[in-house]
Amino acid sequence: MKIRLIPALAVLVVMAITIRLGFWQLDRAHQREALAARIARYEHAPPATVSSAPVSLKAVEFHRMRAKGRFLPRYVVYLDNRPYRDQPGFYVVMPLQLADGGYVLVNRGWLPRNADVRTAIAPYKTPSGDVTIEGIARADASRAFELGHGGSAPHQAIRQNVDVPAYAAETGLPLQPFVIQQTSDLDDGLVRDWPAPTTGVERNYGYMVQWWAMAAAALAFGLYAARRAAKKTVS
Repeated sequence: MKIRLIPALAVLVVMAITIRLGFWQLDRAHQREALAARIARYEHAPPATVSSAPVSLKAVEFHRMRAKGRFLPRYVVYLDNRPYRDQPGFYVVMPLQLADGGYVLVNRGWLPRNADVRTAIAPYKTPSGDVTIEGIARADASRAFELGHGGSAPHQAIRQNVDVPAYAAETGLPLQPFVIQQTSDLDDGLVRDWPAPTTGVERNYGYMVQWWAMAAAALAFGLYAARRAAKKTVS
């Protein structure tokens, strides 16, 4: 059977690309499985104490953290479009001035939104003195989709997202490069029923299967086209 060079090369290129992408998704799945194992291990580890000493996000992300200090309500940010049990609301994000003079952002919890007045903030309590909180170190206070940066403009109390370095520059506070997702209770009227972090490993395995199915389809199509071409040559 005579094989045409250009169509055969095209099929081989498609197969090479799709097989490589399948292995890439497999590698991503393995990375996320390892992350899930680390998160499970961190959940049972004793909390680390946050101080003014600089620490990298990579060193503490998903670790349990403990911080002692005083909340700074004048810098509060309310993250919009954060539903909880199908009810619209905000995340209350506020800096904590640490006892030794450092600062860290804290996602204190969820607050329902007023159904009639979108910008009205429901009452909640902020302790005036020193508090000790515990929580999980996260890269941010959760991310919501936004078009451009209009929903996260500086100097606005209600925003779509907050970026830690940008917020540190805006406020002049030398913040740690992570946000504490508070889990300890302060009887402040905020909900802290946080969604479990998802790794998306099932999605990676699904994409892997799709890419390899495309590679198999390309091979089948190539063999079918070669067979038809061979029949035409014979006839």
